[in-house]
Order: sequence, then structure tokens, then C-alpha cells
Amino acid sequence: MLTGKQKSELRGIAQTKKALFQIGKDAISENMVKTIGDSLEAHELVKINLLKTCALSANEAAIELSAATHSEVVQVIGRTFTLYRRSKKNKLGM
Repeated sequence: MLTGKQKSELRGIAQTKKALFQIGKDAISENMVKTIGDSLEAHELVKINLLKTCALSANEAAIELSAATHSEVVQVIGRTFTLYRRSKKNKLGM
């Protein structure tokens, strides 16, 4: 579980990053969950954007993906959300 201070630091880091993934009308697939999980292991912090064709809201998608990838939701802004999961190498030092 992240503290408020840790989430604040992660939000600052995420602000400068671009979204690595986009979720469209097909919503969340098993393949997408695996790919995002691999990306979380490599980067620890992943920003995801929902397209207008996606039937899910950003909050619903963030909760569903965080549960599927065993990560934590850092923030949800509009149609974009950020997930964090500490990797074995602990690149961000959280």
C-alpha cells in the first residue's frame, strides 16, 4: 500500500510521461493484462489512456487492471490513469 507522500512523488514522475497503452472498444483482454504486467515489471510506473470508444470508465478500467496485474492505482485524471507496481529491481526506489 502506497502512502500519500509516495503517491504524490509517483504523480510527479507520471506527469512527464506519455501513455504507453490505449484501451479501445475491445476493453481489457487477457493479452493486454499480460503486456501491461510485463511493462510494470520493466518500468514500475505505467500510464494508460482510454479511447472514446471504450465502454468502461477510467475508474472501472483502473480498478480492473490493478486487480489483474497486482498493482496500485496512483491517479485517475479524465480518461487517463497511472498504475504502479514495484519490480524486483526497484528502479524508482519506492
